[in-house]
Formats: sequence, C-alpha cells, structure tokens
Amino acid sequence: MIAVLERIGRSGKGLGLVLALCLLPVWAVQADSGKSFTLGVVPQFEQRKVFSIWKPIADELSRRTGLDIRLAVTLTVPEFEAGLEKGNFDFVYANPYHILRSSDVQGYIPLVRDREPLRGILVVRRDSPVQKVEDLAGRTLAVPSPNALGASLLLQADLNRLFNTTMNVVNVQTHSSVYLNVLNGLTDAGGGVEKTLSEQEAGIRGGLRVLYTTRAMPSHPVAAHPRIPAEVRERLRKAILEMAATPAGKALWEEVPMRAPVTTSLDDFLVMRKWGLETYWVPARK
Repeated sequence: MIAVLERIGRSGKGLGLVLALCLLPVWAVQADSGKSFTLGVVPQFEQRKVFSIWKPIADELSRRTGLDIRLAVTLTVPEFEAGLEKGNFDFVYANPYHILRSSDVQGYIPLVRDREPLRGILVVRRDSPVQKVEDLAGRTLAVPSPNALGASLLLQADLNRLFNTTMNVVNVQTHSSVYLNVLNGLTDAGGGVEKTLSEQEAGIRGGLRVLYTTRAMPSHPVAAHPRIPAEVRERLRKAILEMAATPAGKALWEEVPMRAPVTTSLDDFLVMRKWGLETYWVPARK
C-alpha cells in the first residue's frame, strides 16, 4: 500500500517535499478494521488545486461509506500513469484511455462518469492570425501530458489524419499551464478539453479562441481496482451518486468538473480501441 500524501513544490523548489495531510475521523478508520483505500487522481491542474478539489470529496465519501479513503496526489501525469500501470491505487479518477490501457493488466473497473461527454479542443490566442488548423503545421503545441486523451492523443490523431498537419508537442504538465502558455505567447497553440477550459478564470478564457473541437467521448471515470471487493465498489458508487444528488455534494463534484455523475462500465469506453490512439501513446519511463 502506498503512502497517501500531497507533494507540493514551493517556488519551483523542493518538488520532492512530501506532506501527510489526509487524516480522517477515527470512526471511519475503525469501520473497516483499520484498512485504508487510496484514491489516485490524474493531475489535470497544479497540485494545490487538485488537492483543494479532491480532499473534500475524499473526506465526504469516507463519511458516507464508512471507509478510510485517502487521497493520493502525484506530482506529474507520467508519475500517475506509472502508479496506475503498477496497480498502486485502489480507486482512481483517470482519463478513459488510461482505463482502457490498464484493462488487460490491472483491470480497473469503471464505476461512475459524468453524463456530459468529453471533447478535446485546440486553442490559440484570441488575437492570433491563425484561422485554420493547417496554418499551425510545424508550430508548437502545448499539451498537459503526451497521453492526455482529448488534449493530446485524440487531438494529435485528428491533426495528422484529418488535416495532414503535424505540430511540435511541448509537455507543460497541466491543463492550466497549457492555457497560460498559449495566452502568454510561449506556444502557438494548446491542447485542452472543454471542461478544463470552463474551469479557468474569465480573463484566461476570454484571451483564448477554440480553433478545433474533437469528436465526443465518454468522460473520465472513477474506477476501482479488481482487488477491491464488489461490495466495497458498490458502496463507493452509491455514495458518489447520492452525494451528487445533494446541493453541497453537487457543488463539490462540479469542481472536478463532473457535473452529473452516472453509473458506467468498461463497455462505454471500448469504442476508443478503434481510434488508433496507440500510435501517439508515450510509454512511462521505468
């Protein structure tokens, strides 16, 4: 079992600093004989924002289920992917292609996803002279991770196959960084998804223009490792759906954003195996 920690880099220094911040009520720990369950979250935003969004959710799910659910926040997406491939997390919030790739090895079982689909977007500065995708050939594309589904994998596939266009990909670690890089003129364009763009401040959204939107795909699921007993999986699924049905719980899930959680299964994501995204996947470093 991995330690459940928040790792925070301060002023660009001490990226290895680890703080244990996930203390839960004593009764919650006792409810399942001292066993804790990790909840790994793909870092779409910078560390502090991920933690501020997901720590209240983990605490509320612990309260509702009687399980000791502890948040595991990794520093980078590749670090998250490496943990996922090793099965380090009991529960995860990950992009659908992460789940598909792990299905033959770890077999993570999707429990819930947002009813609203996921769409990748290609953004440029609002005042950019670029008017069509082909104008970006050979220019720089910021992505939150090479393996981000809508923001990189499907976007690159569409650029190549639909527009015969290839760009120079720059990994800037988070969706928020993508939008800031484009806004500040550090890259010519950026890959993101509609949901994360909607979470940005009005000034950032207003300074960007969506040049292209990908096809829709099922949204990021919360999934469970198959080692987790079925009864525990169902307890968590039920708690998420019931939590989202309350005003306070709905507000917490909207920050993810997962505005309308619904039950899901691996079947919802199998169509993506036909999209040829493996060509663009970057393996995690060993």
